[in-house]
Amino acid sequence: MSAFIKRLTCFAAITALGANANALEFSDAERAMIAQHGPWPPTLPRDGSNAASENEAAIRLGEMLFFDHALGNDSRLSCASCHDPGLAFSDGRATGQGRRPLARNTPSLLNLKGNRWFGFGGEHDSLWAQSIRPIIAAREMASSATQVSELLRGRDRYRQYYRTAFGATAQAHAPEQVLVNVGKALAAYQETLLSPRSAFDDFRDALLTGDQAASEHYPQGAQRGLKIFIGAGRCNLCHAGPKFSSGEFANTGIPATNADSGRLRGIERLRANPYNLLGKYNDGDAQQNAVKTRQARPSDRDRGAFKIPGLRGVAATSPYMHDGSIATLRDVVRHYATLDAKRLPAGDAGMLRPLNLSETEIDDLVSFLESLGEE
Repeated sequence: MSAFIKRLTCFAAITALGANANALEFSDAERAMIAQHGPWPPTLPRDGSNAASENEAAIRLGEMLFFDHALGNDSRLSCASCHDPGLAFSDGRATGQGRRPLARNTPSLLNLKGNRWFGFGGEHDSLWAQSIRPIIAAREMASSATQVSELLRGRDRYRQYYRTAFGATAQAHAPEQVLVNVGKALAAYQETLLSPRSAFDDFRDALLTGDQAASEHYPQGAQRGLKIFIGAGRCNLCHAGPKFSSGEFANTGIPATNADSGRLRGIERLRANPYNLLGKYNDGDAQQNAVKTRQARPSDRDRGAFKIPGLRGVAATSPYMHDGSIATLRDVVRHYATLDAKRLPAGDAGMLRPLNLSETEIDDLVSFLESLGEE
């Protein structure tokens, strides 16, 4: 064999080795767990408690209202003031800022459709009820049913979309019904806010279809982080499914306070809320869609449990945790890696435990989390 052919053969072997060097091996069990985090985007059912769900006129009305400062008491704030589209519909602050400072971090509004609970304590059982709360909350927009009704009755463009969406004019409805319908229109708009596909989604699909060439584009650090996420880290026990959230509540190792006990107080507020699914504004059958609301009862095990957030686009939503107390994604991973088990309730000790990750493993897990969406 000539020297040229030997060099050519060697080059081909090195090239082939490089093409496969980035792909890790995943077991059948690991592939099955990865499969559960898709497909994306998902097919989600409309909200049966909201007759305006997926209604085009309601979506358009909700979008206009979302950016309208007149929805607030003195035209200082709109929904977008705290939920900035440029910040993944969050605000980049540790805790929110309405008319007065708020106690909790402002969550992203992406991927809310199909959720069962809303708010860090699950104070609301529908997206439309959650959308009403900041409008009338004194610390936030401080408006009222009367003011909202006057807004909807006074603008031609709102009158047109309202009548198309709800089958009657705002003048024909009592102020509280107009307020509820505004919440339902806002919810219809927010249901359209979905994270784009991510590098993880491309890798997941390629892995499941056996497309080796496509799967090799996914960074090796992210692959190692994915193995930790579904393996030793057990992160997928809480961050499950296509949205990377079970939709329920868990203790995070951040101490509860008397001012914010999480799900414990959240259930009390849920049951006292006149707009919950047990009330008269539920457009569906409460015997079917309000079962979990009816069964919700506060228990001491709910103290310090907060809503498990979805992780899609998580790199764009710092700072983190319900109180915004952790600044960066790496700090969040380090929090769970070095968790003090003594600070956890006895009932949670089996679920939440220190991950004991090395610095390299922390890097890998952060790389994976960053692959769930653009920063």
